[in-house]
Amino acid sequence: MQTVHHELVRPPQEKVDALRALLLPEYSPSCLVADAGPRIGAIGGLRSVKREHRAIGPALTIDLPEDGLVDILPVLPTAKPGDIIVLACHGNTRMAMWGGLMATLAQMAGIAGAVVDGAIRDVDELRDLDFPIWYRATMPRRCPPAAPPDADGPVQVNVPVRIGGEIIEPGDIVVAEENGVGVVPPQLTDEVIAATKQLLAKESSIRDQINDGATLTELLAQFGHL
Repeated sequence: MQTVHHELVRPPQEKVDALRALLLPEYSPSCLVADAGPRIGAIGGLRSVKREHRAIGPALTIDLPEDGLVDILPVLPTAKPGDIIVLACHGNTRMAMWGGLMATLAQMAGIAGAVVDGAIRDVDELRDLDFPIWYRATMPRRCPPAAPPDADGPVQVNVPVRIGGEIIEPGDIVVAEENGVGVVPPQLTDEVIAATKQLLAKESSIRDQINDGATLTELLAQFGHL
């Protein structure tokens, strides 16, 4: 199958580092960025091999033809340390798109994690490898090394992909943990950081007041919503 590579414009590293420093120590990072505003993407319904897994990094996107699942191993050298592979399989779970050997290679390349809108396998090995991955389903059968003759179109690398109704652009900053996946356009990073700091301060105040005996009515009167 033909693979079409497009250049990935990664966000400034200081933006990614700032999000990691702010979000990783907190509860529910994907929820925090989703609450930062309606222009932030949010994807639910994905599983993770370990509940404690968290990953934040730029999206290297791969779009597969809906009827042309194929081994994406040749794409891995395109990734840089810290990237998160975002694989759009269009919900196709008939074959596994990721497994233990792929995860081992990804770790060696410094890849921070993967989001697979399809099936994976070797979950027990992935758990032991401690590789963060979010996925739709499991399937023992792996995808073929070459696409079927009737596959519709090439594999596209670093193009916009749609997962869970959200568009992920190559280079968007992915924030993934057990609640789901947040998608931060790089140009909104400063806005998200400022909104998240305000939200964390508000939640801290609400918790303090709850512990001091504040009622729901009092809290709603002060904050409008919780």
